[in-house]
Amino acid sequence: MKERERFEKGAAIRHQGGAALVVALLLLLVMTLLGVAGLNTGVLEEKMSAASYDRNLALQAAEVALREGEQLAESNASEVPPAYADPTADCATLMNECTDGLCPPPAASCGKRWTDAAFTGWKDADATLPAIVGAKPQFFVEFLGANFPCRDGGSSDPNNCRRYRVTARAQPGTGRALVMVQSLYGTE
Repeated sequence: MKERERFEKGAAIRHQGGAALVVALLLLLVMTLLGVAGLNTGVLEEKMSAASYDRNLALQAAEVALREGEQLAESNASEVPPAYADPTADCATLMNECTDGLCPPPAASCGKRWTDAAFTGWKDADATLPAIVGAKPQFFVEFLGANFPCRDGGSSDPNNCRRYRVTARAQPGTGRALVMVQSLYGTE
């Protein structure tokens, strides 16, 4: 009974102000924002990883096509180099005068073959690649001329080499990466 009396005599009943609820809600909001930011970072990292994987696949496939193009250049080293049927034709005709991936020298007045969407001289690589690579990588070989020195012997060196530019491209099945590689290839 004494406790009840003391409570009734001296203590005033105070109502709660709700500060604990507001603080808890603010902390929950901050934690939610941190969680969403963490998820966004994870999604971004996953996209970057997928893009890197696709680019790596495309690069490996393009390298396969590049090697095949270099083999084509080597096998044609002793043959008559390709030439234009009609050197006075327009650029669209000149750029597409390729036979089985082997093209005549690029015309100075025309653009680069590999940047022209209408170029039809790409040859599919014959290599067997995993299905994940998607479409077969492609290449073409441009004959650049036969008067390049083979060694560093200077102008007194009688040996001249033929030089070819090999361009290869590949795009994995996802379509998220396109890789194009080039090499200059010389043959005696």
